Amino acid sequence: CPRCMQCDTKFDFITRKHHCRRCGKCFCDKCCSKKVPLPRMCFVDPVRQCAECALVSQKETEFYDKQLKVLMNGATFFVTLGTSDKSELMVCRLSNNQRYLVLDGDSHYEIEIIQISTVQILTEGFTPGGGNTRAIGMILQYKVPGSEEMMQMKFTASEDFSSNKKLSASWLAAMHKVSKSAKTYTKGEK
Repeated sequence: CPRCMQCDTKFDFITRKHHCRRCGKCFCDKCCSKKVPLPRMCFVDPVRQCAECALVSQKETEFYDKQLKVLMNGATFFVTLGTSDKSELMVCRLSNNQRYLVLDGDSHYEIEIIQISTVQILTEGFTPGGGNTRAIGMILQYKVPGSEEMMQMKFTASEDFSSNKKLSASWLAAMHKVSKSAKTYTKGEK
């Protein structure tokens, strides 16, 4: 690798090459100067990464430290299937293998994460200035395996208990953050 893969600077005796520990590409010191932990690849101490990989590593760490725990613990919602006017009180959580959204109540549903096409967070309290909104529910659209049919579920936070309401809002915020990140990663991969 005779040149930096970011800025095209030529490597020589003074300008040394460095490898990003995440992607493995060669960079000069300026383009690969961030040191970020990378526990997923067994680097305990912060290691040198290019700017793009450092950002991904930071988001990944935030996901594993914050959102994943909230999603796996779950929260209680009133769930409405499709266009039905009946809703059922269910606990919604991410499965232990992180591949399914599990809903438990009188009924039981498991939705494969890869089949989810749209996550829309429902909010209330929107002001013209754009502040003071809070998540009160979500609409989830997903494909039924073995079919082209799209299904929809509406989740509404329970108004009964203030602690449950707070837990539901935290769960919805984590789901929103994860769905936004997933869109960003998907766009970047194309």
